[in-house]
Amino acid sequence: MSRVDYRGLAALDAVIDYGSFDKAAAALAITQSAVSQRIRMLENSAGELLIVRSQPPSPTEAGQRLIAHYRQVRLLELALDKRPGDADARPEIAIAINADSAATWLQEALTPLMSSGDCMLQIRLDDQDHTLSMLREGRVFGCVTSETAQVAGTTVTPLGVMRYFCVASPAFAARWFPDGMTAQAVQQAPVMNFDRKDMLQTRFIAQHTGYSGRYPHHTLSSSDGFVRFVEAGFGYGMLPIQQCGRQLEEGKLIDLAPGQWLDIPLMWHMWDIQTPFTRALSDNLIATARKWLIQT
Repeated sequence: MSRVDYRGLAALDAVIDYGSFDKAAAALAITQSAVSQRIRMLENSAGELLIVRSQPPSPTEAGQRLIAHYRQVRLLELALDKRPGDADARPEIAIAINADSAATWLQEALTPLMSSGDCMLQIRLDDQDHTLSMLREGRVFGCVTSETAQVAGTTVTPLGVMRYFCVASPAFAARWFPDGMTAQAVQQAPVMNFDRKDMLQTRFIAQHTGYSGRYPHHTLSSSDGFVRFVEAGFGYGMLPIQQCGRQLEEGKLIDLAPGQWLDIPLMWHMWDIQTPFTRALSDNLIATARKWLIQT
């Protein structure tokens, strides 16, 4: 592609962002046929398919690369064109973060930035083992992840370690683990899982008991709700010390495997886009995370 067709890129980005050609057309204030035409011209120029016409439409690998490029350029353009009081000039920045970080230290990191209203943030939650894929695809500017692999064009900064303990309510432990957390007991006791991607419980069970098979489990994709369900005795599960430390001290929760825990190192990955807001966002995230997380 010799020259970048930004009208075509805007159409491509809108179709993927809104999930359909007609919604993209409405967002761009053009007809649906104009959206299709711009994307066809972009594909002709690129010499390959950029979008799979599925429901919803999905980008090809080449299409995702172009979308990532377009979003980075837009971020820079908005930073350069920003005029005080101009709501249309406020950039939208997306970040991806794991739910436990969002429930503990993220608000403190973002408060100085969001109170000004100079930028609109899209905060996307996913498991810490999977947020990096959003960065690779250009769907987010930065992400908190447990992965260390670097994506070309990005920087990686260690944040610290989130330490998880395997906990349960005293009544739950007495009923399901009268002889301690054994391989036999974990095959019967219900576990709390965050979602299908959540492997913390599986990893800790294998580490502590040697058992790596199936086990009964509940699923609740809410960090705060997860804590409440464990406290209520619906299941046992892995909680970061930031969410269970007080309950352990007060005896509302007990540690099922004293002296053992699971450490998850967290990293901040971000595209090399230097604007005043992205620098402030990155600096605040790094400083706040390092205050909350264990530094090794």
